[in-house]
Amino acid sequence: MEEKIYNLKDRSFVFAKRILEIADLLSRGHSCDIIRNQLIRSGTSIGANIEEADGSLTRKDFTNKMAIARKEAKETRYWLRLLIPKYLEQKVIEKDIKEVEELISILSAIINKTKA
Repeated sequence: MEEKIYNLKDRSFVFAKRILEIADLLSRGHSCDIIRNQLIRSGTSIGANIEEADGSLTRKDFTNKMAIARKEAKETRYWLRLLIPKYLEQKVIEKDIKEVEELISILSAIINKTKA
């Protein structure tokens, strides 16, 4: 059984690496190339924005970077769901979809708490 990572920066980094692995599973072809590029951009951007938020100078900037990370996570969820069943079987990426949904929930909680 895999050990759960609780540090958000580490968790989003591991998720980004998994996104790159999923991208490598996709066949070559026009539609897959488009999906692959979008998936890589959004899936790796989550952690990048979390890292940027960590260096924020103001609460507003922090909240904005976390909101961008959440938007990227939602986009990533979309691209992952689009892969099923035409490009990948659900069992291959169902844990990844669950992980991105958890990231969305965590980011939403952080945003809500920061705004309060």
